[in-house]
Amino acid sequence: MLTLDKIYHAGFVLKDVIRPTDVIYAAGLSRKAEVYLKTENLQVTGSFKVRGAYYKISQLTDEEKARGVIACSAGNHAQGVALAASKNNIKSMICIPDAAPISKIEATKSYGAEVCLVEGTYDDAYEKTLELQKESGATFIHPFDDELVIAGQGTIGLEILEQLPDVDAIVVPVGGGGLISGVAFAAKTLRPDIKVYGVQSANAPSMYNSVRDHKIETLKKVKTIADGIAVKTPGEHTFELCSKYVDEIVTVTDDEVATAILALIEQQKMIAEGAGAVSVAAVLFDKLPIKGKKVVCLVSGGNIDVTILSRVIDRGLQKAGRLAELEIELEDRPGQLKGVSRIISDLGGNVVSVSHDRADVHLDINSCVLRISMETRDMEHLNEIRKTLADHNYTIK
Repeated sequence: MLTLDKIYHAGFVLKDVIRPTDVIYAAGLSRKAEVYLKTENLQVTGSFKVRGAYYKISQLTDEEKARGVIACSAGNHAQGVALAASKNNIKSMICIPDAAPISKIEATKSYGAEVCLVEGTYDDAYEKTLELQKESGATFIHPFDDELVIAGQGTIGLEILEQLPDVDAIVVPVGGGGLISGVAFAAKTLRPDIKVYGVQSANAPSMYNSVRDHKIETLKKVKTIADGIAVKTPGEHTFELCSKYVDEIVTVTDDEVATAILALIEQQKMIAEGAGAVSVAAVLFDKLPIKGKKVVCLVSGGNIDVTILSRVIDRGLQKAGRLAELEIELEDRPGQLKGVSRIISDLGGNVVSVSHDRADVHLDINSCVLRISMETRDMEHLNEIRKTLADHNYTIK
């Protein structure tokens, strides 16, 4: 059984392995609450996962260690297991979904693990792992549904209470539920009055659905930029712990996650992956009852592929109204572009590209379409530009 003593023991075992990550004040993320960030994105391997993986592996018998370990992961657990196995001189194999970011795959290899890429999602990798585990006899290190792994993740809860004793609420990303189970158990055991909120992707709400319906449910598919929490089925242990210790679970969209990643970059000079930023997204978009509260958002990981990051930034800018494309129907005569440009310029918008199209068959034969991409300050500024163009009789499609 999971106990507080086991979490404290995990903290003792991990003290020379992991980094006790800072809790930092994040001014500007919310006007309603006093928000802090638990920066597990700055952890060894770039994610909290090393805590649970290392503690689990440290408790194996000599016989189990001799047979090696095997795991499945979208990337972060893979790195945690690989590092933990390497430090304990144990052979490791990791099954990773083939759609996982290249940076996570290469990092896993760099820690000394053998990597097996599996077509599909985390759950497909899980099935492949069980198959290989039977063949090899290696010990399976579950990414979330294991009480020793959960105990390792629970050390984060102990750190938060030590670093910010008067915290009112902790907001935690949720995939399979290992992280929030450990954090909630530790926090609620020591401080029953504290609130613990979970956040899932709206495109992968397996724990959200399961807790709501009081039974474990499996999603048919998951697809989200928060790949680290794209889990179809919660664990049995984690479902029970979440049902008992978590106050509420909410969901956020990919656009909201992109906005949160952008906010962390601009305001906190901090890189978070999609799964790591869902807690911040929930606060940014008022998904939780935290008005007037002192809140810690757990930023669980920072291993985002740079090729994805550029697209996420663009999506975040669009969601915030800071990057927009307007389609304006014009009469095809001289001076029209000049008039549109003057209005945008006078209002402080910055045009970054222009496209002029006469070939749209749905237009009047004497008309054309002007497509303008521009940078603006925020959604209010964008709406001001749109309204002014309309007031000058320009038709925005």
